[in-house]
Amino acid sequence: QVQLAESGGGLVQPGGSLRLSCVASGFSLETWPIGWFRQAPGEEREGISCIAKADASAIHRDPVKGRFTISRDNAKNTVYLQMNNLKPDDTGTYYCAAERPSPYNAVDHCTTEEGGYDYWGRGTQVTVSS
Repeated sequence: QVQLAESGGGLVQPGGSLRLSCVASGFSLETWPIGWFRQAPGEEREGISCIAKADASAIHRDPVKGRFTISRDNAKNTVYLQMNNLKPDDTGTYYCAAERPSPYNAVDHCTTEEGGYDYWGRGTQVTVSS
């Protein structure tokens, strides 16, 4: 059974850092594109980062570019989101998602669009406040 579990959220002051983890079970995420999404209170969920299979490429959307970094540890079957210089606007629930590999996608394919993903975790809460 494919499952994803996020952890690492919490309360942090502006300018602080957190590292989120997304642990996969039931499959090896090394060959799956993985995305990170977030949903602020009262807002729609937005994609912020993704990493292609075999780390062929990564995308960070403008709101987090230069502050967040997505990475993968295949030995731990885990994808991370390192978040630095956090701002109050980063507050929200953070989700990871996995896209089933397709032979029709390029090796460096990943997307921050929700519709591209097949499996989702339950989320971890991040609150940035002084």
